[in-house]
Amino acid sequence: MKKVLLVGGAGYLGSILVDELLTRGYAVRVLDRLFFGDSGIEANKDRIELIVTDMRDTSEEVFEDVSIVINVGGFSNDPTAEFNPQANFEMNATATRLLAESCIKYGIKRFLFASSCSIYDLGVNPKSGDIVQDETTEVSPKASYALSKFTGERHLLEMTNDKFCPVILRMGTLFGFSPRMRYDLVVNTFVKDAISKGVMTMHYGGEMWRPLVDVHDAARAFISLIEADEKLVKGQIFNLVYKNLRISELALRVQNALAQAGVKAELHADYSYSGVRSYRVSGEKLCNTTGFQPIISIEESVTDMVEKLKDPKYSDYEHPMFYNIKWVKLLDEMNRILTYTGRLFN
Repeated sequence: MKKVLLVGGAGYLGSILVDELLTRGYAVRVLDRLFFGDSGIEANKDRIELIVTDMRDTSEEVFEDVSIVINVGGFSNDPTAEFNPQANFEMNATATRLLAESCIKYGIKRFLFASSCSIYDLGVNPKSGDIVQDETTEVSPKASYALSKFTGERHLLEMTNDKFCPVILRMGTLFGFSPRMRYDLVVNTFVKDAISKGVMTMHYGGEMWRPLVDVHDAARAFISLIEADEKLVKGQIFNLVYKNLRISELALRVQNALAQAGVKAELHADYSYSGVRSYRVSGEKLCNTTGFQPIISIEESVTDMVEKLKDPKYSDYEHPMFYNIKWVKLLDEMNRILTYTGRLFN
């Protein structure tokens, strides 16, 4: 039985990936600092090994008996990256390099890295809707998050050799239900707002393009890459996308799916927001190389979310826990307070 070290395994994507790995017979060791608690892995706690530590500071025992490392840890969106660019770079770029160095040291050959299609961001301009970018496109990301992911990629590609097989998966914007739920992803935000407010708001009128993929398809894509022939994937970058859609079209599809599920919501366009990202990408390389194809539609995912969000533990829609930047800011404030007060209770 192969053992997988899953860095960030208690997170939004990681908790789904734990399920997929266990279902396929892998032994799973999760490394996570549990910033967002352990709700994502609660159902699997007795089936995994859990190491609670910082991905920037790992020890030898973390890698013992491990055959494969999958790194889905670190900061995972622009607001958190911009809140603390140094921590963002340390986790997304530096820690990725350190983990890879440990893999080489301990003879772990395959290393999968969760990167992001935001590396392709063109912003909203007349040409952005006409360009479909692929893995050969020259990119020069400027935003903290995209730059940190791109730097992590460069580290891995430079380390590729006969004894080390890094594989990079640039994911589109994720959506769908996870036990470590997030409401700060565009489809999930639409669903949450529709249920809680009866209104879905399209920033910048929904003009921007975005590549999208369900979180369960993302997890299965990682499985396809750890099981693929090494010759096909070593040192390769793959885009992962189900569909490229304008946010306006996406909103209409979500609205229709919600209506079928008995949730009615109005659509509002807001043109006051200017800090938008827009990009379209091709996912053909992954399909042509491994045969993997995302299959979960937006409508299927929305229907599933509506049903699962009936669970009361997900109904406090504005709780900071469900928003990466809100939770990170809250933890940072708590840390400053406790520095002066010490522990709240003995």
